[in-house]
Amino acid sequence: MALLDWINEATGPVVKGQGVTLRPPRASDHEAWAALRQASHAYLQPWEPIWPEDDLTRPAFKRRLSIYGREMEAGNAWPFFIFADSDQSLVGAITLSNVRRGVAETGTLGYWIGQRFAGRGLGTAAVRAMIGYAFEDLNLHRVEAACVPDNTASRRVLEKTGFQLEGQARAYLKINGAWADHLLFGVVNDGAGRGG
Repeated sequence: MALLDWINEATGPVVKGQGVTLRPPRASDHEAWAALRQASHAYLQPWEPIWPEDDLTRPAFKRRLSIYGREMEAGNAWPFFIFADSDQSLVGAITLSNVRRGVAETGTLGYWIGQRFAGRGLGTAAVRAMIGYAFEDLNLHRVEAACVPDNTASRRVLEKTGFQLEGQARAYLKINGAWADHLLFGVVNDGAGRGG
């Protein structure tokens, strides 16, 4: 499929979770995505890199989709939007990135949930579904994740879905304009301990 077609149609895997559906973003998602991000800006900003000035514009979204398409084609990343099954609302996004093969067989998980959908278990369901996709469909051995130490909600989601705290990294990622320490988590595809 041509990259332009992918941007417009965003075909790809659809992952079903408990009460959520994950699918690649498509051009027609821009309005809902931009509205959710804008409404959640103050809520999300403490946990994310600073957004570019044009981040919510249609051209920036189109560039984002182009990057997503190339990454998926190469098998390096799997970006999905999260939809609530109850009413098909876009509630957030989740990505398995930095997928490495060979001796590693691992990827890095990141996600966000819009403020008005937080605390409903949708993030937990999406993370659980993505772990299943990583292990069962992509045959990865390990998934990693990180969060700043005071992001207790994200830490709870990771622990509920089987991630184990493995350590802390100093100045790991630049979050909200400053280098921030992060707690490091991992879950291994050993058939056990994936959370219930």
